[in-house]
Amino acid sequence: MSGNGHSDTQVDDGHEAAGGTESSGGERVVALAFAVAILAALGLTVVYSVGGQPQLEGLFLGLALAGIGVGAVVWAQRFMPNEEVTEDRIELASTDDEVLAFTQAFEAGEENLERRSLLVKLGLGALGALGLAAVFPIRSLGPRPGRGLKDTGYAEGVRLVTVQGAPLRPESLSPGTVVTVWPEGHENEADSPTLLIRTGAGKLELRQATVDDVVAYSKLCTHTGCPVGLYQVQEQLLLCPCHQSTFDVVDGAEPIFGPAARPLPQLPIGLDAQGFFVALGDFPEPVGGGFWDRGR
Repeated sequence: MSGNGHSDTQVDDGHEAAGGTESSGGERVVALAFAVAILAALGLTVVYSVGGQPQLEGLFLGLALAGIGVGAVVWAQRFMPNEEVTEDRIELASTDDEVLAFTQAFEAGEENLERRSLLVKLGLGALGALGLAAVFPIRSLGPRPGRGLKDTGYAEGVRLVTVQGAPLRPESLSPGTVVTVWPEGHENEADSPTLLIRTGAGKLELRQATVDDVVAYSKLCTHTGCPVGLYQVQEQLLLCPCHQSTFDVVDGAEPIFGPAARPLPQLPIGLDAQGFFVALGDFPEPVGGGFWDRGR
């Protein structure tokens, strides 16, 4: 019996030694994989920050993901329990031997976790470095729009001019005339085309200031931003050729037909000391179609 006991002890020691060697080798593999992931993620960050190069970016991203993947898989295979254990639930109370065995196993696991804290830090470092690299592509989205979608080139005192830069006086517009104008200095700006219309309907009473029977509306349809370029003089209606939205000129450009749900923004206008049309401010609401943070 004593010989057999001695033999069993030798076998257990050999098994522990082999397990220790295997564990150390696994730790090295995990540490190396996470280190490669960190370096690759930092390389991706550097390449992107200096202007980018698709091939290098793809290589570094692949190495970073592969390093994290290999490290996680080896960790799971080498250091996490994967055997299935069944136990008869005959007696629920634990014996003293079972409590002692659990305590020993728990303490051994605690020692392993402390010993592998470097692996944990490397793993977190790899994820953090990859997260840092992922932040940089946000720069490709361009600058924040700010109020760029809500403001145009119009401001108090800015003249209304044609595409050639010529200012206009009321007497240059006959009844039923419609002219596309822009804020002076911003000719051809995509958000600024404005319809200057002499309705012939006498002095208008609208939400924004007019000059007698001359009114100014944004030329951009409030449905999808198409140019509202058709003016029906007798009915005094503006028609968008894209989806046939129709706006009543003498009623604040309210939509009366089609998919547009909002009236055309009206530009407040007046005259300067030389008698030329000028804006009294910007449009009171954003022009064109809807976007994420505008209301009705």
